[in-house]
Amino acid sequence: MDLEKLIKTANALVAPGKGILAADESGGTIKRRFDSINVESTEDNRRNYRELLMNAKDASNYISGIILFDETIRQNGSDGTPLVKVLLNQGILPGIKVDKGTQPLSSALNELVTEGLDGLRDRLNEYAEIGAVFTKWRGVIAIGDDMPSNYCIETNAHALARFAALSQEAGLVPIIEPEVLIDGNHSINRCLEVSKATLEEVYAQLYRQKVALEGTLLKPSMILSGSTAENRADAEEVAKKTIECFSKSVPSAVPGIVFLSGGQSDQEATANLNAINKRAAEINSPWQLSFSFGRGLQASPLKTWGGKSNNVKAAQDAFIHRAKLTSAARQGIYSPDME
Repeated sequence: MDLEKLIKTANALVAPGKGILAADESGGTIKRRFDSINVESTEDNRRNYRELLMNAKDASNYISGIILFDETIRQNGSDGTPLVKVLLNQGILPGIKVDKGTQPLSSALNELVTEGLDGLRDRLNEYAEIGAVFTKWRGVIAIGDDMPSNYCIETNAHALARFAALSQEAGLVPIIEPEVLIDGNHSINRCLEVSKATLEEVYAQLYRQKVALEGTLLKPSMILSGSTAENRADAEEVAKKTIECFSKSVPSAVPGIVFLSGGQSDQEATANLNAINKRAAEINSPWQLSFSFGRGLQASPLKTWGGKSNNVKAAQDAFIHRAKLTSAARQGIYSPDME
């Protein structure tokens, strides 16, 4: 393991003003996105859509890396150039989602575990040969009646740590994603409680499995009220609870935290990220606080594109506009009138 290289890559991914685009939607997810704009989810359409994001002018001013799906990392662009090379030519780092999605957790009603550890070492080495420099694995923690169980948290944290250790062995920076879902009517304090317990277990597992934290990134949920809760907390409260949670549970050796947008609207995710960065600056937080948004960066360009080649430029403009606003929020200088 070349720790110096891992540290350099991790820090490049959270360079000032920049963040990560998550374009790693599984086949089912991208189909649902395409269904919403009445576009058939063919291999060419998926490639064309993702390529337009990669080729957006000046994307590297705001985007440090893009997380790809297995299909995408193997594809060539419309002119025959490998998409990995398209990214590198733009000054954007290619990454890869390596988990195989969630399955029901045995003996745990309504709880999930992420699979994909079988054969992971060989897959990681192959992705490194193709050109990936970082990886991502998502664990899912739901809040509900008697959920999450300690069993669910421990099982997912263990898998995240195994993934991280194997990624570093292959020379790849792991992005560790323990997503506490926004679904439900729980309070922001309940989200804080669950998130803290989850992060503490994740870092305990990472320590046991000898993962070098300086060569990792964390991709967590913000501390939010449930999506159907009454009187949902505003951005200031989200920022306060989020910084409180991470100050107690995330080691300062971690170079960066790249938030997921997870169920929030574009503007909500951006406003919350902005408030978090403003509060972090007040307490001189030890981490870069950035973004790894999927829908939060793609909803607008996807709708603008609509599967039509003559809409590519307009879709790219919509993507860059969203990226620019998110970059501003990542620096704590966003305001709604920039929309």
